Amino acid sequence: MAHNARRAALAGPRRRIELDSAEALRLLGSVSLGRVVFTLHALPTVRPVNHVLDGGDIVIRTHEGTALTSFTQRADGPGVVVAYEADDIDATTRLGWSVVVTGYARPVTDPGEVDRYQAMLKPWVEQPMDHAVRIRPELVTGILLTSDGRAGKE
Repeated sequence: MAHNARRAALAGPRRRIELDSAEALRLLGSVSLGRVVFTLHALPTVRPVNHVLDGGDIVIRTHEGTALTSFTQRADGPGVVVAYEADDIDATTRLGWSVVVTGYARPVTDPGEVDRYQAMLKPWVEQPMDHAVRIRPELVTGILLTSDGRAGKE
């Protein structure tokens, strides 16, 4: 964004536009960083993770011994309830978008799928990530923060 356009965005009023779930998921799929929120010792816990969107599901890789791996391995029925948040907001203009997904997380147990996700999703740290967790969205919400009511940073 040009310097004058940035200054104009900072000076002008901002609008909050609600996104439909399809657009919100599309935006979430355009970034690789998010935050997963789950319960640990009866308290909300947030972990930054990288993800991939696969057929509408959010997939993250984990390793043995993590709180998230243990949490999802205890899942019965549809899984355990988690929230997942991703955004892309410019620090200077404060324009962009934010998406929150609430859904059920379950471990990926099929070895072929785990191998496929290992090829699709590279971990940030030098550590074996031999597990994967799939989050099936149930509720998808998103907002666009714009200065003029039109689609902005995507």
